[in-house]
Amino acid sequence: MRQLITRIDEDLHRRLKRRAASQGRSVNAMVSDLLRGAVDRHDERQLVRARLRALGRLAYVPRPRRLVSHDAAIATTRGLGKAASEALADDRRRQ
Repeated sequence: MRQLITRIDEDLHRRLKRRAASQGRSVNAMVSDLLRGAVDRHDERQLVRARLRALGRLAYVPRPRRLVSHDAAIATTRGLGKAASEALADDRRRQ
């Protein structure tokens, strides 16, 4: 069995200890079950998605592209050459 060491704040530790005591369990046993449940839920979602995909029932909805600011777009073209520089200069003059 592997060991996991993590730092948590005092309040969280106190609440975990209180809950474990109310259930008659050790903090370690309770935290292990909580972590196992969190990991298993994620795996279940992946399994359901895989099954739906195999049946052709999973629709792909692309995420909206993040808009890039004008300054960021200009910064990405630095060093691309004279044609890009001239086009950007024209664009700047129009604004």
